[in-house]
Amino acid sequence: MTRLLVTGAAGQLGTELLAAASARGIECVGVTHGDVDVADAQAVMHAVDRIRPTHIIHAAAWTAVDNCEADPGKALAVNGQGTANVVTAARQVGARVTYVSTDYVFDGTKVGPYIETDPTNPVSSYGRSKLVGEQALSSDDAVVRISWVCGYAGGNMVKTILRIAENQDVLSFVDDQRGHPTFADDAAARIVDLALADVTGIWHVTNQGEVSWFEFAREVLIAAGLNPERVRPILTADLQPPRPAPRPANSVLQNKAMADAGWTMLDDFRVPLKRLVVRLLSDSKN
Repeated sequence: MTRLLVTGAAGQLGTELLAAASARGIECVGVTHGDVDVADAQAVMHAVDRIRPTHIIHAAAWTAVDNCEADPGKALAVNGQGTANVVTAARQVGARVTYVSTDYVFDGTKVGPYIETDPTNPVSSYGRSKLVGEQALSSDDAVVRISWVCGYAGGNMVKTILRIAENQDVLSFVDDQRGHPTFADDAAARIVDLALADVTGIWHVTNQGEVSWFEFAREVLIAAGLNPERVRPILTADLQPPRPAPRPANSVLQNKAMADAGWTMLDDFRVPLKRLVVRLLSDSKN
C-alpha cells in the first residue's frame, strides 16, 4: 500500500501537496514544523518510524532568504542537515524521498535557461543550504527544483503586489531578475505524480512563461483588472533598502527532464495566476 508523508505540510506548497494526494486517493500524512523539527534527527526518525511511509515528499525548509543570509548556521541545519535526517530515516523504512529544491542553487549568470545537469553555484546562504540538501539524497531519490512560488496559502509575491496596488498609485519592481513563476497547486500535482512514479535524479518543475518581476507585477494587475501601466521598472541595484541576500539574475528553469521523459508541461503561468487572483479578490470581498 502506498503511504505518502509530506513534510512542511502547513506551507503554501505543502498544503497543495496534501490536496493533490487526497485528489488521487493516496493515503497521506502531513507533518508541520510544530509536529517535527527536521533539524532534530531523533524526532525525524521517530516520526518516520511511526508513520512508515513508502514515499516522502520533503517540502519543509527555511525559505526566508534574507534571514538565511543573516543566520547561515540555522539555514544549513534546517535545509541541509534536516534533509539528511529525512533521507536517513527514509532508508530505515525503505521509503523513497522526493526533495523540493530551488533555483537558488544556481548563480544566475548563465545566458539562457538552466537545465537539470547545469553546474550549480549558489551565491546565498539559502542556496548553499538547499544544495547541501540535494547532495544528501541517494540515487534512489529525486530532486524537484521549483522557482518563484506563489499560492493561496502563506505569503508570496502575488499577495504582495495586490496589497501594494491597493495602497499605492505606483508600484516599482525589478526588471533585471528573470524566472518562471510557479504556482503551488500546479507544481504540487506534478510533484506528487513524479514521486508516485518513483522517478530519480533532478527535475525542474515550473509553470511556463519567462518574465521579470516587473513584467510579472504587470500580469498580476492585468489579472486583477487593474492598470498595468502603474508598474515601473527599476534595477536590483536601486532597491531601497538593498536586500541582504543576492538573488540570481537568471532563475529561468527549463523543464528538460520532464520533456525528455514525455511529461506534459505545466500551463503558462498566466492560467493559474488568473485563478489565484480571482480567488484572492473573492476572499477580500467576503
